[in-house]
Amino acid sequence: MKPPTPSGDQGSASLAKRAYRRILKLQLLARHLVEGFSTGIHRSPQKGASVIFKQHRPYVSGDEVRRIDWQLFARSDRFYIREFEQETNLRATLLVDLSGSMSYAGARALQSKADYARSLAMHLATLLIQQQDSVGLLTFDSKIRDHLPPNSRPNHLKLLAHTLERESPSGETSLGSVLSTAAPKLGRRGILILLSDCLDHLDHLFKAFSRLQSQQHEIVVFHILDRDELEFPFEGWTRFESLENSADHLETDPAALKKIYMENLAAFQTQLSAGCNRQKVQLCQAVTDEPPEVVLARFLVRRPSRR
Repeated sequence: MKPPTPSGDQGSASLAKRAYRRILKLQLLARHLVEGFSTGIHRSPQKGASVIFKQHRPYVSGDEVRRIDWQLFARSDRFYIREFEQETNLRATLLVDLSGSMSYAGARALQSKADYARSLAMHLATLLIQQQDSVGLLTFDSKIRDHLPPNSRPNHLKLLAHTLERESPSGETSLGSVLSTAAPKLGRRGILILLSDCLDHLDHLFKAFSRLQSQQHEIVVFHILDRDELEFPFEGWTRFESLENSADHLETDPAALKKIYMENLAAFQTQLSAGCNRQKVQLCQAVTDEPPEVVLARFLVRRPSRR
């Protein structure tokens, strides 16, 4: 069951200016912590042609013959492939949810969930490109809206900001089907960073995660929620409107809903956390009354322990 979400929205300031203004403050912390987030020019576990030998593995149909270790074949009478580590930059893709539920902004929020996701995405993109890593973008609701392949050029930040700013949140959420559809577009292994309220069927989402992980992608989820969604502070007779279906609404006394809502929310959060933990997906909660750079700093602090 999706938590009911009241209507509301706030305008966004320039994403690029906001990110650059705050990034100077964040860089002092990130200088010591960012290695836990981005491999940068450091060695990654991506396989390729290099002088640093990694391991042998059995030959399978489709492997390049030139990578067979013939000396090992002479000793074992079996085909083995030589794998190597290569120095490579990280490829990251930001997956930004712009469905209707992301337009909500409560009284205590710094900005709407959508604007918060866009601001956090620009912070991440700025850090990564400063590390000479490649950043791509995919925005979506129930379908893919825009897709920018990863790029590491400094002027790519402007294109990312422009693409994020020109889209307004609307439409229904369909995380599982969108991520499954996006899988062929995401190319070789990299890190996928999902910024979403995740208010959808979680079993579909976890199946999509499995497919992406089968392509050797690492997945990080920034679970973006408004404080109202966590505490349900509403009092008096209230009209709740669906932000994804204008015909769907409910007028009621919030006191009659709060207990069952909080129980459903707790069950939802438990299922999301357990599923991410089971699939080794890093989950980071972001509440929209907290500055994005604080959320990012907390993420960077925790991330090295997962490496």
